Amino acid sequence: MVTTQYVRLTPDVQSKQGAVWNRVPCYLRDWELQVHFKIHGQGKKNLNGDGFAIWYTKDRMQNGPVFGSKDNFVGLGVFVDTYPNEEKQHERIFPYISAMVNNGSLAYDHSRDGRPTELGGCTAMVRNLDHDTFLVIRYVKRRLTIMIDIDGKQEWRDCLDFPGVHLPRGYFFGTSSVTGDLSDNHDIISLKLYQLTVERTPSEKLAEKEVFIPTVDNMKLPGVETPSEPMSGFALFLIIFFSLVGIVFAGVIGAILYNKWQEKTRKHFY
Repeated sequence: MVTTQYVRLTPDVQSKQGAVWNRVPCYLRDWELQVHFKIHGQGKKNLNGDGFAIWYTKDRMQNGPVFGSKDNFVGLGVFVDTYPNEEKQHERIFPYISAMVNNGSLAYDHSRDGRPTELGGCTAMVRNLDHDTFLVIRYVKRRLTIMIDIDGKQEWRDCLDFPGVHLPRGYFFGTSSVTGDLSDNHDIISLKLYQLTVERTPSEKLAEKEVFIPTVDNMKLPGVETPSEPMSGFALFLIIFFSLVGIVFAGVIGAILYNKWQEKTRKHFY
């Protein structure tokens, strides 16, 4: 439902889904996405669901089971999860915000609320509030940061800060939601994308190569081979040097043994 004040991804009705996507891909190197949203409904605590997702992905408008969008996505997903699916959920309080980077090889585990593949996250009590609620996703110098403003104080609070996140340019922003047996109103009031101007040193410019597949440093994603560190010139010299020494040594030993064999042969004939 689209109004002049908001876009309602799902009403407080079972088995509904909705999504909003931009049509033009984002080619910014450093950016910030501010999301003004509202989640509200008649359900009491833990009797509401399921939340919504914010996407920066290669494909757009692909319906699926992950908060209304496709599984095995390629890119970044940020999930505002309002219902705990895992039965033995003690150390985590919901609603919970988490992030996931995917190269298309990973599936989102609903039964465990995405925990096996998440980068991190935070608890965020965002339902049925009388004041505005905001979430910001910032991507600067391969660093992913998520902050929230949900207390009505107009102050950002840290939720996630993860370095070494490599996201390609040219992907699409979107947001989606789905309801099942439980439901809520999931409203998007605004989505604002900002280009960030960040200075880089010459060495940073050389080291920051173009990215074609989403990856995260020190995190193994199936289907992506981590490039090995290039061998230094000194290490290569040592390998060649000791190889040559080994060859010469083997040649000398072989010559000595051959001479001794010849001497024994001569004595045998005489």
